[in-house]
Amino acid sequence: MMENATIFVKEATSGSDIQNVESLLLQSDGIIRAMFDTNDGEIKVEFENEKISLQQIIVKLEEHGLDVTI
Repeated sequence: MMENATIFVKEATSGSDIQNVESLLLQSDGIIRAMFDTNDGEIKVEFENEKISLQQIIVKLEEHGLDVTI
């Protein structure tokens, strides 16, 4: 089943950082799309919850040193 979630990544406000976060997300099985708002680091993530959970997405980002909030 497809789900949508909004997360905030403090570092996702400049071009190169966004590209890094986007490639990290899109490499994960089950993530369909990630849309960024560069003003505040907001990321809308569309994912298949039978392949990956929101918690797994957050942990993956945090494991790469990113500051994530929901």
